Amino acid sequence: MSKNLSDYVIRVFDNPMDLPAAAWDILSQSQDVPSPFMRHAYLAALHTSGSATAETGWIPQFVTLWHQDDLVAGCALYLKDHSYGEYVFDWAWANAYGEHGLHYYPKATSAVPFTPVPGSRLLAVDATARQALLKAVLALCQQLKLSSFHLLFNSPNDRVACDALGLMQRQTVQFHWNNQSFADFEAFLASLSQEKRKKIRQERRRVADAGVVFRTQVGTAISSGDWDFFYRCYERTYLEHGNAPYLSRNFFAQMQREMPENWVMNIAEREGLPIASSLIAVQGLGGTEPIAYGRYWGALERVDCLHFEACYYQPLSWCIANGVQRFEGGAQGEHKMARALMPVPTYSAHWLAHPVFADAVERFLERERAGIDNYLDHLAARSPFKHNEPQ
Repeated sequence: MSKNLSDYVIRVFDNPMDLPAAAWDILSQSQDVPSPFMRHAYLAALHTSGSATAETGWIPQFVTLWHQDDLVAGCALYLKDHSYGEYVFDWAWANAYGEHGLHYYPKATSAVPFTPVPGSRLLAVDATARQALLKAVLALCQQLKLSSFHLLFNSPNDRVACDALGLMQRQTVQFHWNNQSFADFEAFLASLSQEKRKKIRQERRRVADAGVVFRTQVGTAISSGDWDFFYRCYERTYLEHGNAPYLSRNFFAQMQREMPENWVMNIAEREGLPIASSLIAVQGLGGTEPIAYGRYWGALERVDCLHFEACYYQPLSWCIANGVQRFEGGAQGEHKMARALMPVPTYSAHWLAHPVFADAVERFLERERAGIDNYLDHLAARSPFKHNEPQ
């Protein structure tokens, strides 16, 4: 039996801690592209740690749909007065609004703050509930007189709902590695062209010759001391670029306590002392299609090629050893292709309230999509694999 929006009860939560955690997680993990970053514990930790709150420009307005007391759909929605921490850039749109005397902010964004990882954003029990959820989100945006709504790094099912309601679609590019059932790291290297294989071996040799060794800790084996050291490295990376870190130490304390099974930490040591660290997240470890996500890194000492070893070669070695099918390398970075992370399109959807600006953005996105398609073709021709075979 078909339903419309009036068949649901809409509830908006301004604090993710008030959401029913178990029901949210069941919904999240049943989607077409689940991820650990949409777990209730992750979203709640962003809020309670002070990382994504009204004070940092992320005002939560989580929209949920209920049917006969059951949670049937939910969306992590934030009202924002800036575009930081999103990784789908709309600064030019905001500037254009300003040049015409209009206010682009506040806007609404459905995303995982500071986390450019593709995944389901419109959590729903079925397509009908998903489309009703999106209608509820757009109605809230209109009620609040917001300039726009942005659904970032979304899933195929999300895009179907967005298409049905006429949202504009946008593409960006990330770089992901796929495990071709490699027996070990040497088998992976054997799949690459001679030039790329030689380059990786040279980079790894420089790190080893500098006396650096790695230890990898997984889950509950990551100690509080390890987390403390990692945060020093993470914080250093941001400070060296003149910025304060997005995430607080308390956020990672909550990850250690609430979601230890989703983390793998690589710690670089020299002469028995830690000097660098990288952190990856994992989804579905032990299942049929586990995925790893490159997240954060930092170093207290400079060693040639240490970044490549900590952020790519150690994680890829671990993925191969543990049967992980895909490693997502995060936002941007053509240099990742030299490490066999291949370009893939990622998607976002957008709604703008102002019809003239919506038309202008739609024309821009048409040109941008053509450029992205050409860019992907160009990158595919530079494959690091033997015989330029698609991977």
